[in-house]
Amino acid sequence: MIMTSINDNTTIGFQPRDYKSDQVVRWCPGCGDHAILNVLHKAMAELGIPPHKTAVISGIGCSSRLPYYMNTYGFHTIHGRGGAVATGVKVANPELTVWQVAGDGDGLAIGGNHFIHEVRRNVDLNLLLLNNKIYGLTKGQYSPTSDRGFVSKSSPYGTTEDPFIPAELVFGARGTFFARGIDVELKISQEIMVAAQKHRGCSVVEILQNCMIFNNGIHNYITDRATRADRTIHLVHGEKMIFGVNNDKGLVQDGFGLKAVTIGQDGYTMDDVLVHDAHCESNFLHQQLAMMDGHELPLALGVIRDVEALTYDAEVEQQVEQVKAKHGFSCLRDMIVKGDTWEVK
Repeated sequence: MIMTSINDNTTIGFQPRDYKSDQVVRWCPGCGDHAILNVLHKAMAELGIPPHKTAVISGIGCSSRLPYYMNTYGFHTIHGRGGAVATGVKVANPELTVWQVAGDGDGLAIGGNHFIHEVRRNVDLNLLLLNNKIYGLTKGQYSPTSDRGFVSKSSPYGTTEDPFIPAELVFGARGTFFARGIDVELKISQEIMVAAQKHRGCSVVEILQNCMIFNNGIHNYITDRATRADRTIHLVHGEKMIFGVNNDKGLVQDGFGLKAVTIGQDGYTMDDVLVHDAHCESNFLHQQLAMMDGHELPLALGVIRDVEALTYDAEVEQQVEQVKAKHGFSCLRDMIVKGDTWEVK
């Protein structure tokens, strides 16, 4: 809980329940969205931003129901257009905290262009991308993140295409913030949501999420409790990149790439293990970390990249103020009648 000053007179504390609406949550039992929703409530309480200063925007899909379950402003928009609406909300209301929720279909298929451009523009909002590698709401078609060969209702003989990797799109659009979580790692998910809001710019948070009905177990390779510690690595800025059940494994530089080693074997010591620098301007190592998939190298969780850059909404606001000051505009009508006008009688 965080204590927040209201009107400089009264100090109140927010609890997760303050961000919950009175609506019945209508997701399938066991859906990973339940955990993500609960973590978002906790993250918002930790941040202490009042509900009336928060807006949650979504497109279409199972995950896009989330605004109904928030005691904040919300807008359930149309398929793939959550990014466009979220951008407009932030530009029109710069003081508003904006969260966008999208699935891998909504965000990366019909909404793919909006996704890369809000990242490119560096709009100051938080984008939660819930990735279950399937279209759940429309009953089980393959999505832009489904693996090659994946069998689904729309690919009965297996897909014949390679998937998008969300991190690659973020880095290709020169993104300033990328983090990853999984629905069963609640502490890490809360950590990265809080970090996303504290970042000034477009914060993309990918959360690998399970669809119980149409793609159950798709992330088991990395989420299984027995092997999770060896197949994932929790990256923390300023700390050594170590992982494993006994924290005896680490990532080291191997030419221009990365290699996982066992500390104390083959001549490798803790001094050889890399230290994570999420704030490095170059995204070269960040992209290598984000592309690890849990097979030869562990899947990276946590904040992978977090760098500062100019934000679209702040630059637009500054430009508007400059133009108003230069031309003496105080409103839209002033601007319209500033030029040649005619009076019609």
